[in-house]
Amino acid sequence: MTPGTAMVDLGALGFEQGAHLLLDRALRQAPHGSRIEVLGTDPALLPHLAVWCRHEGHELRTAEPGEAPMVARLRAGPAAEARFKAAQRAGGPSAAQIAERAPLHWGLAARGALVEAGGPEVPFTVVDRDIAWADLAPRLYQHAAASQWDPQDAVEWDADFTLPDEIEAAVVQVMTYLVENEQAALVVPARLLVQVHPHFREVLQLLAVQAADEARHVEVFTRRALLRGGAMGTSSVGGRASLATLLTEPDFSIASFLLSVLGEGSFLSLLAFLERHAPDPVTRRVSRLVRQDEARHVAFGVGHLEHRATVDPLLHDRLRAAVERRHDALTGTAGLNRDVFDSLVLLAAGSFEAQDIARGWQAVRRLRTEMDEGRRHRLSRLGFSDGEAAALSALHTRNFM
Repeated sequence: MTPGTAMVDLGALGFEQGAHLLLDRALRQAPHGSRIEVLGTDPALLPHLAVWCRHEGHELRTAEPGEAPMVARLRAGPAAEARFKAAQRAGGPSAAQIAERAPLHWGLAARGALVEAGGPEVPFTVVDRDIAWADLAPRLYQHAAASQWDPQDAVEWDADFTLPDEIEAAVVQVMTYLVENEQAALVVPARLLVQVHPHFREVLQLLAVQAADEARHVEVFTRRALLRGGAMGTSSVGGRASLATLLTEPDFSIASFLLSVLGEGSFLSLLAFLERHAPDPVTRRVSRLVRQDEARHVAFGVGHLEHRATVDPLLHDRLRAAVERRHDALTGTAGLNRDVFDSLVLLAAGSFEAQDIARGWQAVRRLRTEMDEGRRHRLSRLGFSDGEAAALSALHTRNFM
């Protein structure tokens, strides 16, 4: 063997049987620029070796008659080295590093993978770390994955209870309203998910679990509405108009703000209200389970926007404009369905006695105050002044979501 070379003896192994694996390994292990002497007895070895070298960009010299049993000598050529140098780690030297910007040609490559140069560009619209990322996303995803619950097992659907017809009708109306809102909350993260570059995989995973959460919420609210064999309640034009404004918002951060920070944030108070005033164990249980999920959705929305506010000096103006734009679009609508409002009063009252209805009315007023206080608190966390937070909270849709 010539000094400065390595030898690979393939024996009878041919390229159709994996000979290239041994040659690739030898080239990786050999010092830069050194040659590899190839030995082997497969009759087709030399022509196959020539084709492989041309394809891979390696230099090849066939052996002279006096150099037997060597078949050929090869070295990694400039083309192969150039292709390797053109490759780029997706994010950095480890899968834990998040790139500031994910190039479109990375496509669906795993974070930290060595991405070969070239290839198609996949048109993701959210490719900047400061738009997609939140440092708490990996932790929230782990919590979300560990907190999944099965509607069949988590709720005692055959619990023994009997409600007056009017109380049951109130539960059904509220459940109908919740289904409609949760369907909007399912569609929005699903729309956002397809915008985000997979390099930010924890955000994708979190949005996917969020959509799965909402699908489960739709199921349990529907099952509770139909538990006693009645029909669903009413859906108002104003409610549908309010939710439609969420579905048409194209911007990732603004959509997260309107849905998670304002809408689902307000729903945390509503679900706590329903758990507190539930007239039966099934309604109480589903309200509690759903509230736990929604708290996670709100946490991600707030965390994402807290980070975004530190790098985007115009974010507050854009969020303010979004709230005002949505308010103006809904000025002519009736807001919260009167049937829903009255049902909430009746659930808090528990009966049609005058003093109970008065107590229920006051409870719903307190609910609105709690929703407002919660929105103002979250807006303050995003950097709005107390006055701005109060003004923006007051503009939030009367439909709650």
